[in-house]
Amino acid sequence: MSTIFTDNSLSIGRTPLVRLNRITPGGATVLAKIEGRNPAYSVKCRIGAAMIWDAEKRGLLGAGKEIVEPTSGNTGIALAFVAAARGIPITLTMPETMSIERRKVLKALGANLILTPGAKGMTGAINEAEQLAATEPGRYVLLHQFKNPANPAIHEQTTGPEIWEDTGGKVDVLVSGVGTGGTITGITRYLKQTRGRQIISVAVEPADSPVITQRLAGEALQPGPHKIQGIGAGFIPDILDLSLLDRVERVTNEEAIEFARRLAKEEGILSGISCGAATAVAARLAAQPEFAGKTIVVILPDSGERYLTSVLFEDIVA
Repeated sequence: MSTIFTDNSLSIGRTPLVRLNRITPGGATVLAKIEGRNPAYSVKCRIGAAMIWDAEKRGLLGAGKEIVEPTSGNTGIALAFVAAARGIPITLTMPETMSIERRKVLKALGANLILTPGAKGMTGAINEAEQLAATEPGRYVLLHQFKNPANPAIHEQTTGPEIWEDTGGKVDVLVSGVGTGGTITGITRYLKQTRGRQIISVAVEPADSPVITQRLAGEALQPGPHKIQGIGAGFIPDILDLSLLDRVERVTNEEAIEFARRLAKEEGILSGISCGAATAVAARLAAQPEFAGKTIVVILPDSGERYLTSVLFEDIVA
C-alpha cells in the first residue's frame, strides 16, 4: 500500500546505509548514512522540519509570524523548504562566503536572504538574526538551531533508530561532523542510552578551528577560518552534549576535499566537503587495529551538487 505525505516536510528520513568498498581499509566495515537523500538533500531536513513542527505545536508560529534564523546553508534550505510547504514566511542570515548554490536555492524556495560579512563567520550571522528578531519580537520567531532541543530530539527519534534497525543493532562506532551538534548528540543518545549499546562516538571538526578539542583540554577557544562548510561553527553549541563523545578527530581542508572527491570517483556517492571530512576520519579509524572487525557508521550530511562553485570542484573543467 502506497504512502502519501500531506506535505513535503513529512517525507524526511529513511535514508540509506551504503557500504564503502574502495576508499576505506579492509579491517573494518564502514557504512555511509547518505543524508543527501532527504527531501531538500541534507541531514538538516530533519531538524528543519522538527523545529518548525515544534514551534507550531507550542503556538509560536501562526498568522502574522515569520521565521528568522542564521544558517551556513543547509539548515536554512531545510527551514525554507518546510516553510514553503507550510506557507510560512522566512528570513535567513548567512555568511557571504557560503556557496552561490546555497543562495540560489534559498531564494528559489522563497526565503528572504540577508548576507553577513564572511570574516565574522557564523557568529556574525547569528548576531544579525538576533538583532532582526529584537526589532519586532511580535513578528519574528527565532528557532535557535544551536540551542533548540527539538534539534537533537529528531535524531534521537529518527536517525538513531534507522541506524539501529538497518544494522540489526550491530553498530560499534559512529562518526559525525559537528555543526550544531544535534546529529551526533541525538544519535549517540539513542544508541547509548535507549539501546544500551556502548558505541564509540567520534566527533569530527576542522583542524583549523578545533574548538571542541580546545574545550575538552581546558584551553581558551581559538576558532579560525576553514573551508569545510557546515561544520566548525567556531564555538561550542549549547545542544552538543560533550559527555556523550568518546573521541574528537581533526581534519584538514585538504583531507576533506580529497575524500569528498574520492567518494564520487570511487564509490559513486556525490557528496559535500563535510562528508569528505567525516569519511576521512572513518577511513583513519578503519585502518587502526583496534577497529578490526568493527562496524563504523559515518554520517554523510549532504549532496555534492551544493558545492559546484566551491573549492571542491574548482579544477574540474566541463
